[in-house]
Amino acid sequence: MEGNGNPTAIEAIDLVKDYGSGDTAVHALRGVNVRFEKGRFTAIMGPSGSGKSTLMHTLAGLDSATSGRIVFDGADITRMDDDQLTLLRRHRIGFIFQSFNLLPMFTAEQNIVMPLTLAGEKPDRAWFDMLVDTLGLRSRLDHRPNELSGGQQQRVAIARALISKPSLVFADEPTGNLDSVSSAEVLSFLKSSVRELNQTIIMVTHDAVAASYADRAIVFADGRIVADEDAPTADRMNALLMAERERATRAMGR
Repeated sequence: MEGNGNPTAIEAIDLVKDYGSGDTAVHALRGVNVRFEKGRFTAIMGPSGSGKSTLMHTLAGLDSATSGRIVFDGADITRMDDDQLTLLRRHRIGFIFQSFNLLPMFTAEQNIVMPLTLAGEKPDRAWFDMLVDTLGLRSRLDHRPNELSGGQQQRVAIARALISKPSLVFADEPTGNLDSVSSAEVLSFLKSSVRELNQTIIMVTHDAVAASYADRAIVFADGRIVADEDAPTADRMNALLMAERERATRAMGR
């Protein structure tokens, strides 16, 4: 399904990822073709083992493809070496993880600017201020992670992912460790960063409610895209996931 005609941020073309070989090979991605547009929030859903995390790791250059191409801002990242991929991830791609991955001995502010500190760069203060205020972290900047709630820690992690102005952000189950109130808070901020900062976000989630915050949701099963929904609702995504589970159960019973 095509979206709103925005330029493409990243695209997978005939993407294949196999683990192992011969009879024991696992076909994690089976010739996937998908494009993600700039300035949109896309959720990727699917049962465990469907290939959704493999797709994200391969798109981000964290895992190599067996065959096919991944085109990011016009460049084929499947042809890049480790050094080129490291630079790409440092400057162009942001990551938000389920486990926050904050450094416990540093304050929220130090955690947010850490990617720039590591690169020997100074933050753009106007951008920093906008992120901090958009995420409601102004009064928490001198707090360490253990002095913050789960939702606040995840918002610090989001600010850290966005501080280097990446053109693409991957979020891996970003609400997996949060209660429903904190989840709604974090998802609202992701949605507003797409709207207000023109961010491009690709989020892997197993939660249909989380997916309903996205502009588009893709359902993955057995290494393939089985559904692609614009303006997803929680009910629609739950129905698609249930149908997929029933199909998988029937297939196993044959």
